Amino acid sequence: MTAQPNPAEIEASTSIAGQKVVNLALQGGGSHGAFTWGVLDRLLEDERVAFEGITATSAGGVNAVVLADGLAAGGREGARDLLRTWWKKTSEAASSSIIAPSLFDQMNPNFGLEHTPGYVFVDILSRIMSPYQLNPFDINPLKDLLNGVIDFERVRQQRLVKLFLCATNVRTGKVKIFTNEEITADHVLASACLPFMMRAPEIDGEAYWDGGFMGNPAIFPVIYGCESRDVIMVHLTPTERAELPTNSRTILNRMQEISFNSSLMREMRAIAFVTKLIEDGKLTAGKRMLMHLIEAEDVIRDLSGSSKMNGTWKFLTHLFNIGRERADQWLAANFDRVGVESTIDVHAKYM
Repeated sequence: MTAQPNPAEIEASTSIAGQKVVNLALQGGGSHGAFTWGVLDRLLEDERVAFEGITATSAGGVNAVVLADGLAAGGREGARDLLRTWWKKTSEAASSSIIAPSLFDQMNPNFGLEHTPGYVFVDILSRIMSPYQLNPFDINPLKDLLNGVIDFERVRQQRLVKLFLCATNVRTGKVKIFTNEEITADHVLASACLPFMMRAPEIDGEAYWDGGFMGNPAIFPVIYGCESRDVIMVHLTPTERAELPTNSRTILNRMQEISFNSSLMREMRAIAFVTKLIEDGKLTAGKRMLMHLIEAEDVIRDLSGSSKMNGTWKFLTHLFNIGRERADQWLAANFDRVGVESTIDVHAKYM
């Protein structure tokens, strides 16, 4: 049974003209981030919901920055339009890349690329040679795409939403949080850097890998940096799988899933512990967080691990439509509980 927060807590979540003010926590996952695009599109459509902060990693970070730029340029409809533009241009770029799905994989129901020669070649080569050997001039089409779609100066200047992009410091192994005032394309790339696929971006003398290693995403930035106690997490990376991975690709994919969920699970356990102390009256000064979840785990489990690299418009819009549907279902079932109580059992989900 979830204890009711006090009136001050409720007010903190519903303080802007009757809107429910929430924070977002957006996971990474390559092309799977199109599910998050669908969720954001539906939330932006509902003017009862307002955003204070977004903590995000990798593809989640891209969605977050595009959302912030769109809001600054054209409000909620501007954000929806720019998100669609970003994913459309991503698909167009992917269609001309070496890993564009073969005819056989275009009919693959799990959207994998296992029968795409270009993907197989790149996958094998990445296990033999590093990006520093394969890409000595550090050519990164994603950087050009980011700079072509996003006005980073506008992102840094806007004050509509607080951004917290998570990256992993290669030297220290610690999580690094980049905020509004400093974000450039390099910071987004740092949050999304898979070390076997691209060279580690260097920022202020430090090299960074994907934020998923240490925060997918980190929750503490919105706990300490935002007033709202509500956090809606869009969870993409499966925490559980029934089948045992038995080939090298599925083993590596499962290792990455476990690694990318581990820091989140530890943080969610800490939130559950603090919440229990507050509910039991053993902690009076703590901030009681209200956690919510829109998840794609069951969807992602049915997809090939290589589908994270599938950028076809058919696949992206497939995930987008599911994301919109899940967000619509969540709003119908849980909107009235936002600002009042958590809508997930954090202990059962993450302990």
